[in-house]
Order: sequence, then C-alpha cells, then structure tokens
Amino acid sequence: MEDFFKVGVITTTHGVRGEVKVFPTTDDPARFKKLKKVILDNGKERRELEIAQVKFFKNLVILKFKGIDNINDVEKYRKAELFVSREHAVKLQKDEYFIADLIGIKVTSEEGEELGEISDVLQTGANDVYVIRNASGEEILLPAIKECVKEVSVEEGTMLVHLLPGLREMNQK
Repeated sequence: MEDFFKVGVITTTHGVRGEVKVFPTTDDPARFKKLKKVILDNGKERRELEIAQVKFFKNLVILKFKGIDNINDVEKYRKAELFVSREHAVKLQKDEYFIADLIGIKVTSEEGEELGEISDVLQTGANDVYVIRNASGEEILLPAIKECVKEVSVEEGTMLVHLLPGLREMNQK
C-alpha cells in the first residue's frame, strides 16, 4: 500500500512573494483549505512544507508556504509534486478505496477465473472503471459498481468480481 498520495503539481509561481499555482490531482481541491502540511518532491529533494495560505483561481489552487517569501526561493519548485501522508489523506467512506491502493490488485471472477491485475482506474464521472490486464496484455474494462465488484481486500491485494453477461465480448477487439 502507498504511504503517500499525490494531491497536486506546482505549475508556476504566482506574484513575487513566494506563492505558487498548483494543479490539484485530488478529487476535492477544497481539501487544501484543511491541509496544514504537504510533502514537496521535485525529484532531487523531498521536504515537508507548512501551508500558510490557500486561495483558489479558476481550476488552480494558489498556495503560500511558511518561510518562503520570495519568488526566487520558490522558482526551483516548478513542476514539483505535492503529497500528503496516508494519515493526512481524506477519510474514506465504506466501499471507497484510494486508486493507488487498487493498482496491482489481483482480480478473480466468481467462477474462480483469474482475470489479471488492475492496471489503471478510469474516472468517468458516473462511476469509475477498472482496467484489468492479464499476463498476455489483454484488457477488460470493468465498471466499479456493486453489481460487478463483489469483494475487495486491499490488505490481501485481491478483488472478487462478477462479469455481467456480454462484458467480456464487449472488451474484445
């Protein structure tokens, strides 16, 4: 299981007082209002930063970090990713999972057939769709709905699913 979750990517600086524009990669950008700290990773270093101020502009979040008061101090963090630890992540409801925890889970049908592993999760708006890839590279797109997903164990890395009639044929090329 992942210990850190990406919540955004710094796109550019904002003004001259050390603020940055962040493209949120979280389902709920408003969560930045409640965050006290983030972990910045620019590929060279990983450091914890305390959030001093949060503003919103169009589809971006504007962050000001404590101790960074100059555009020159924050310029080097362009394209850096922002993470939160699992303990500071959004609390999940029943039958909700972090995408990072689902990737790599082994998927088995109710009939006992090993279908493969989840390689991606597509967020369509109506419901998520799990991309299940088998060893030969074939994919099945499975809607993440109660009729299909019967049991999930993130701890064991397994998922039991029901394939709706015609679903397998629909996914064949």
